[in-house]
Amino acid sequence: MPSKNQPTWIPPKINPGWLKKIVNEFNIHPVTAQILVSRGFSSLEEIHNYLYSTLPSLYDPSLFDDMDKAIERVDTALKKNEGILIYGDNDVDGMTAAALLVDFFKQIGARVFFYIPHSTSHKKSIISESLDFAKSNNCSLIITVDCGITASKEIQKVVEQNIDVIVTDHHEPTSKLPNCIATLNPKLINNSYPNRDITGVGVAFKLAHGIVNFLIEEGRIDSKKIELKNFLDLVALGTISDMGVLLGENRIFVKYGLKELRNTNRVGLKKLFDVCELDHENITPVDIAAKIAPRLNSLGRIDDPNKGVELLLVRDDEEASKLAKELDLHNIERQKIERVASNDIEQYIENNPKILKEKALVLYSDKWHPGIIPIICARITKQYNRPTMLIAIENGLGKGSIRTIPEFPLLSILKENAHLLTNFGGHDYAAGLTIPEENIKELKKAFIDEANSILHEKDLISRIYLDAEINFDDLTFDFMESLTLLEPFGNGNPPPLLYTVANQTWAPKIVGKTHLKVYLEQNDRMLEGIGFNMSYKKSLLKKKNLQLKIVFTPHINNFLNKSSIQLQLKDFKTKELIKDKKKNR
Repeated sequence: MPSKNQPTWIPPKINPGWLKKIVNEFNIHPVTAQILVSRGFSSLEEIHNYLYSTLPSLYDPSLFDDMDKAIERVDTALKKNEGILIYGDNDVDGMTAAALLVDFFKQIGARVFFYIPHSTSHKKSIISESLDFAKSNNCSLIITVDCGITASKEIQKVVEQNIDVIVTDHHEPTSKLPNCIATLNPKLINNSYPNRDITGVGVAFKLAHGIVNFLIEEGRIDSKKIELKNFLDLVALGTISDMGVLLGENRIFVKYGLKELRNTNRVGLKKLFDVCELDHENITPVDIAAKIAPRLNSLGRIDDPNKGVELLLVRDDEEASKLAKELDLHNIERQKIERVASNDIEQYIENNPKILKEKALVLYSDKWHPGIIPIICARITKQYNRPTMLIAIENGLGKGSIRTIPEFPLLSILKENAHLLTNFGGHDYAAGLTIPEENIKELKKAFIDEANSILHEKDLISRIYLDAEINFDDLTFDFMESLTLLEPFGNGNPPPLLYTVANQTWAPKIVGKTHLKVYLEQNDRMLEGIGFNMSYKKSLLKKKNLQLKIVFTPHINNFLNKSSIQLQLKDFKTKELIKDKKKNR
């Protein structure tokens, strides 16, 4: 269902002098330079680092507080041949982080195991579930990945069993810090690590990097024994899947990680690419976000996420094929479950339109599967552009997911209502919680009241931030090559949004049932535009020879071995709509 709001278009930032300076310094297309101006780059050094940073530009892992303590404890475990348990979150970030450290520790001769909890578990102390596993495998050290920072009580119980804990995480601390050997988290107060946006798998990579540096300095391994670059495929996979901001260090991780992914030796990943019908040599962030991540996440949502780690580590071809096909089947099942819950939610909103008068949405039910709630919550938040909380109830306990808009950060209100919750964690813009069923109504009221008091009506209207104006004449293959300098695209570094005015020459078509294809002309040049899931807008384009103001991202369409430039439409206004808007001012 489309959003009811017409987005507000925010024009590009204009600074002709700065634009000219960028063009002269980097010899790039003026439209590409304008994108950099619009995105707030303010120095030539900043632009150079953005465009040309390489692996040596990565930060030293020793900049993490407690890195020395973590390395010292791992070194003791290595010398004593202690069992090390890697305990990870059940999403792709957690799976890739766990696989990375398991693979790494095996390469340096450690005795290592992994454990990933099921998302359907409603137990109050999930980390303590791993205690029996750790004891049965004689593990005296647990390293958490992508989790643990909000689990001080649970970790205390583990420590009381004479098992040491190292926490590696990237989520916001929400309570007392865990009493453990070391805590590696860029979001700790006064932490000296420069990249606050590093993901869970990124922190795991930094721990591996720190250990390698230490062992090389000690003369205990040869510098050629461990090739850290080979782990960047997992770092890229986890960073993209977890919506890591693709700027700075994360951008380097993903840029080089994509190269590793395209040439990966991980049999399980290759089989998963085949199942997704992807071209191994041209894997993109969109492929990961749209096809690979959902299949891995389906395990964490409705089955056993440990199979995801197994897939990333498996060496046997036959076993890899079996796991990849199993992931695909689980993803199909996840889609069915998700569709039922999504239809239920949309039907409720349609039957109760008054709830949209509030500036936040809070819905809960005992009919929904807890594993698929985060996906639907993200979609509803985007569709209605307001903070959204969805809670699935099972056996008297609610498991919730929250997504929000920039004007309404989450963690402060969750901290204010911590007395109602069993636990919570996450970021200011995406969080999760568990809550006793009897407290849900009180939390709902507090959440909606807070949103109503903070947010204004204008905050609920989505915005499209335009990067640059362009003419069809400038949309050449050379220009498209210029845009590749800005890749990889993703969260925090989205594909460019360009705009222009063009005439509609032929009637639009519906393709693939839900997509809108338009035919546009400007200065005697014709280009096709495709609006994904925009078929409902066809009625706006019934008149012939309409003039359209369009927002789009250009891309190269390869069809029948012929390349052409196609416009991926993000929004449009007809000439009549533009006039009407002026009349209503």
